[in-house]
Amino acid sequence: MNETNLLVQKITEGIQEKKGKNIVVADLTSIHDSICKYFVVCQGNSPSQVAAIADSVREYVRENHCGKPIAVEGLSNAQWVAMDYADVMVHIFLPETRQFYDLEHLWADAKLTSLPDVD
Repeated sequence: MNETNLLVQKITEGIQEKKGKNIVVADLTSIHDSICKYFVVCQGNSPSQVAAIADSVREYVRENHCGKPIAVEGLSNAQWVAMDYADVMVHIFLPETRQFYDLEHLWADAKLTSLPDVD
C-alpha cells in the first residue's frame, strides 16, 4: 500500500470513528490538472459532529505517521470543513451544505467509491 492510499484509509477510519455518514472517495488520479489525487467527502448531522469528525481525522492521520494537514478551514462554523493533506482533500459537510455544493457531481469524471456507513 502506498503512502497516499494509507492516508486515504486513515482518513476514512477517522471519519467512521465519529460516525460520519455517506463517505465518498473520489479518485482524481486520472484527471489531468486536478488539485490533488483524492477527495474524501462525508457528512455529519450537526456542527459539533462535523468538528468532531475533523478532530478524529487529524488524530488518526497523526497517530499513523501520515502527516499533518497543510491547512484546515471552516471549523469556526463547522458547516463545511476542508482539510488539505496535499495529495488528499477532506470535505466534511452538514447534509444541506453538502447537497448545495454537490462536490461529487463537480468531479463526475472521477472514479467515485461509496463506503458503507458504520453504525
